[in-house]
Amino acid sequence: MTPAPTTPVLPRAARVAGVVFAAVLGALLVCVVAAAAWIGIRGILAYGHLDDAQTAAALTRDQLTDPASAADAVATIADDTAAARSLTTDPIWRAAEVLPWVGPQLAAVSTMTVAVDDVAGSALTPLVEVAGTFDVDSLRPQDGRLDLSPFTEIQDAAAASAEELVDAAEAVSAIDRSPLVTPVREAVRDLSALLADTRDGAGAVARATALLPAMLGADEPRTYLLLFQNNAEWRSLGGITGAVAAIRTDDGSLSLAAQGSSSDFPRYDDAVLPLDEEILGIYGTRPGRYIQNVTQVPDFAVSGALAQEMWQRETGETVDGVIAVDPVALSYLLEATGPVILPTGDELTAGNAVDLLLNDVYFRYDVPAEQDAFFAAAAAAVFDAVADGRGDPAALLSALTRAGDEHRLLLWSAHEHDQELLADTTLAGGLPRTDDEAARFGVFLNDGTGSKMDYYVTADTVVGWDACMVDDTGAAQGEATLSVTLANTAPDASDLPDYITGGGGFGVPAGTARTVGYIYLPEGWELTDAEIDGDLGFGGGTHDGRRVLTFELDLESGEQASVFVTARSVHAGARTVEAVSTPRIGQATEVVATCPRA
Repeated sequence: MTPAPTTPVLPRAARVAGVVFAAVLGALLVCVVAAAAWIGIRGILAYGHLDDAQTAAALTRDQLTDPASAADAVATIADDTAAARSLTTDPIWRAAEVLPWVGPQLAAVSTMTVAVDDVAGSALTPLVEVAGTFDVDSLRPQDGRLDLSPFTEIQDAAAASAEELVDAAEAVSAIDRSPLVTPVREAVRDLSALLADTRDGAGAVARATALLPAMLGADEPRTYLLLFQNNAEWRSLGGITGAVAAIRTDDGSLSLAAQGSSSDFPRYDDAVLPLDEEILGIYGTRPGRYIQNVTQVPDFAVSGALAQEMWQRETGETVDGVIAVDPVALSYLLEATGPVILPTGDELTAGNAVDLLLNDVYFRYDVPAEQDAFFAAAAAAVFDAVADGRGDPAALLSALTRAGDEHRLLLWSAHEHDQELLADTTLAGGLPRTDDEAARFGVFLNDGTGSKMDYYVTADTVVGWDACMVDDTGAAQGEATLSVTLANTAPDASDLPDYITGGGGFGVPAGTARTVGYIYLPEGWELTDAEIDGDLGFGGGTHDGRRVLTFELDLESGEQASVFVTARSVHAGARTVEAVSTPRIGQATEVVATCPRA
């Protein structure tokens, strides 16, 4: 008989080791499960606090006109974000961040909660506390003087807030999105965009509180040259310089020191200042020889310096800076101040200012000097309304903000520190800049008729991706096409004054609108194709690292023509492409398209 098999008996030491191993493994499993539960529960609690903070933030946005209420809401937000931060930064959470796959998710969440808490606590709380003592009505000028103390009192808090927001935005932007699951990746993307917007807003407040006291003569009196751009005769940054004025500031007081016209300036034999070879190659010397052409170069730092020099040559006075506005911006100011009465008896309103100043005046007055006098009277009336404190200060700030966003309000300062603060803002009127947010084309239009025909010319601009791909980091690469369609909607030339048509005096038939255009490609992009209606071609050059295409179109009444430019990005970058163009009558200055995700 075969003996039955027997079960082997392990040595005692081996049995003990097995029991210990099983116990250790069980303990580790328990720890892992406990840690996972710990992290999961704390994550859920943190999400609840962040959700409450988001709800409170939405309410705060609606309460911004009441700083006291906003301060209470921000305090509540700070409590919730601090709790969320505590829940996602403890040692167990931090230890789990080194694990594969789940670690990057936890690290991203932790970075976001820290950033949000820094914003709510360190950045916004001090600013809102100071703003709680701020009365918007204190921004109303009294007897031609603006009280500067509200700006100086908020300076330090605004600067600290802006600095904290820059750090928070950079921290979230630096998160590697490639290993993240879709919900976390989208949360990082959304928070990054929100922090970028908040950073820009806080930066604007910090710059304003630093700039305005100095500009308004807090340290010493200053003088600024004000250029009124006429959008009925296009130049790259808006229109030809028509009327001019000198504004004096002294410890918050505002006064109109002098007024004049472009006809007061001669045609200079050569550019009043040396121009860069790239500028000369594209624009020639005309921007530096005629006050009417200083805004032909789409960089207001160049325009401002040229205008300052021309004013100095004619008056002997060196101004501290140059400001440019157009009649559309004046109409925004009139929305805040209400109508003004001109010496002619005309009532200038937000509704009629553009038509009256850019078209009707030429039917009423044949003599340019009389037209200039009308412009000067209108400018003085609006200035007096603002300086006298008419209207709601909040509405006035909104009008100025809108004009700045539309590139209708431009500012150049001869003071280096001030200009550095302005450099990255729309007020600086710089060349279109490509950054992490957008790749920007430039479409800059100039009248070549020597007339006021551009009141009747439209320029519809479209930009869009033809093909693009978005990688895991959210960066895009591809090809985009910009199109500009110009149309002459003017009535028959016989129904228009010679001053509007040009009367054929500059080699262009009366009633024909000649447009000279400059198209700037985004930095880091290369041209793949360019077309223009008619048997015409392109010129061009390079300006500060940007490829520039130039063209010229003549359109008779009722005609239209289009220009198409296609370019591709050399490297992956922003998902958004924009077209920034010459501010025109009743037309937007930016067109945007975003590359969709697959």
